[in-house]
This record gives sequence, structure tokens and C-alpha cells, in this order.
Amino acid sequence: MRFFKKLKIFIMQLARDKRIPSRDKKIIFFLLFLIISPFDLIPDSKPILGQLDDLVMMAMVLDYFFTVLDSSLLLSHYPWGMKSFAMLRNFARMFGCIVPRFIKKNLWSYVPDPY
Repeated sequence: MRFFKKLKIFIMQLARDKRIPSRDKKIIFFLLFLIISPFDLIPDSKPILGQLDDLVMMAMVLDYFFTVLDSSLLLSHYPWGMKSFAMLRNFARMFGCIVPRFIKKNLWSYVPDPY
């Protein structure tokens, strides 16, 4: 339960941060809504494919977080420490390749962080 409480605080702090443009906030919340929502592009009753769309949505959120948003800005709100932040960033980069390029191109300008 502490994890979800910290996650909620983290998301709320990001939502209130004036340094994050409102367009980015809207995209993040839309993507998070798609993950939480019981409605899926592909129903979970279909084996493998049903879970694959959830994985793609999660990869999109993480990819967006770690490529579009400034890492130092995220780290200023991140409640779990630098080591887990670095592991999550590496995970996001690894799974960012499953996010279709046309989505990256149309949703945000994809400029990777040089660090």
C-alpha cells in the first residue's frame, strides 16, 4: 500500500509542477487512463494479445516520461531513490522500442536525453 500512496503523491506532484507544459500533462494522464481503464484496444480475454496492448501502453508512458520530460525534473519528485530511478529509466529505454514510431512521431517530438 505504501507504494501506491507514494505513486499517487508522485503523480500529483507532477500534475502540479508548473515546469511541465500542460500538453505533456494531458498526454501523461491520457496514457495512464488507458492503462487503468477496464476498456482495452484488444480485450484481455484474448491470450497474449490482450496483455500485449497493456504492455505497449506502459512502455509508452515510461518512454514518454524518460525521453520527453527532463530527468532532473522527474527526479526532483521521484520518491524511491536514484538507484531505482536509473533502473526504471533503463527499463524504459529497453522497452521503448516496442512503441510504434508513428505514435512517437504524432504524439510528441521524440528527442532522447543525452544522459
